[in-house]
Amino acid sequence: MVAVTATSSYQNHTFFSNFLSSSPNSNLFPLHLRCLKRQSFTSDVTAARIRCKAALGSTETKLQKKSQYDIENLTIWLLKQEQAGNIDAELTIVLSSISLACKQIASLLQRSSIINLTGAHGTINIQGEDQKKLDVISNELFCNCLRSCGRTGIIASEEEDIPVAVEETYSGNYIVVFDPIDGSANIDTSLTTGSIFGIYGPDEQCLVDIDDNSTVILSFCIFSYLDAEEPLVLVSKVQNNRMPNGDVSQTHLDQEKQKCITSVCQPGSNLLAAGYCLYSSSVVFTLSIGKGVFAFTLDPSHGEFVLTHENIEIPKLGKIYSFNEGNYDLWDEKLKKYLSHLRLPGSNGKPYSGRYIGCLVGEIHRMLLYGGIYGNPKNKNSKNGNLRLLYECAPMSYLVEQAGGKATDGHQRILDIKPEEVHQRTPIFIGSPDEVEKLQTFLA
Repeated sequence: MVAVTATSSYQNHTFFSNFLSSSPNSNLFPLHLRCLKRQSFTSDVTAARIRCKAALGSTETKLQKKSQYDIENLTIWLLKQEQAGNIDAELTIVLSSISLACKQIASLLQRSSIINLTGAHGTINIQGEDQKKLDVISNELFCNCLRSCGRTGIIASEEEDIPVAVEETYSGNYIVVFDPIDGSANIDTSLTTGSIFGIYGPDEQCLVDIDDNSTVILSFCIFSYLDAEEPLVLVSKVQNNRMPNGDVSQTHLDQEKQKCITSVCQPGSNLLAAGYCLYSSSVVFTLSIGKGVFAFTLDPSHGEFVLTHENIEIPKLGKIYSFNEGNYDLWDEKLKKYLSHLRLPGSNGKPYSGRYIGCLVGEIHRMLLYGGIYGNPKNKNSKNGNLRLLYECAPMSYLVEQAGGKATDGHQRILDIKPEEVHQRTPIFIGSPDEVEKLQTFLA
């Protein structure tokens, strides 16, 4: 009957009109059929069709409203960005592999006390810090996901002494830097932790073609700095002709390949994408590909990151400051005067609120939503600050600037600093633009 009302002849319209007129319960018929009863079929049949269509339109409009079940997950969002030309298919795969690593780490953190993953691992990393069990495991998870995605060339991690080439298929060129567990001291007390990552594009000088007849294929290499001029490559796999004794060989790199190793140390302004994953009451994957900042919350019911915060904009001002004031006496006098200023009542009669989580990811996540300023300055015991430039400060500064904020070491923009070494540290002040500018007037 519905099909007839859409494309019927004049005779069919007349039939339904007579039927409805004779029916005592014609009001029980759907609106799009009752409209026929009200029509005068002596008028133009086309006009009747238009009025019927209008009656149907109101129903169709209701159906077009967004359903509560319409969600956009991270995978769909990444595919849309690829279709829009904002990223390529290779970067989509790398970001998906990172999100998978974050899901695995979130699962382990939730069960860490149950499966005995709390406590120290008994080893010390390159920074001289005691490693937690989950520091080691989460680093391996990140490396495995990046290796298996087949699109990563080199990684640099807080838990790795040196940059590592993880690509086994020779199809990947992206450079990924990351801190697998930020705030790992919070693990044993089930407080906020996170993961931080940044992605750089390949250095064009590093895209060296290797023909099929090459004797040696560098399928998995570990770069080691014997000195600043002559890094070595440890070759773990050969093709066609193996080494006579079957041992791993060492060969000096030419000048171009040395540049490939040092290409890991790029300024944050070269980042193609950066983000973090917050592990707390919710698991939140926050990401920027240079087109704003978006946050995805893990829905445990189906294991997907769902878009929950679109185009995050940091407030220009805030009323929260986050410094580890246990080091107050070790800071310079200009910074002390700034903090004293924050403690004074403002125009509303209230001073700034002090909040310190002990996890950079947690501090930045709160700041993106509520504004404020976070600082990890240099002090008498740490002349260069405590946070690493390459895989902590640069990715977070990239995110905050994409949201409209600012980040500085007190003298220059964080994203303009080129690391001289992988684990280089830097002071950092980051947050709402007006708050950072106010700080700079005190430090000038």
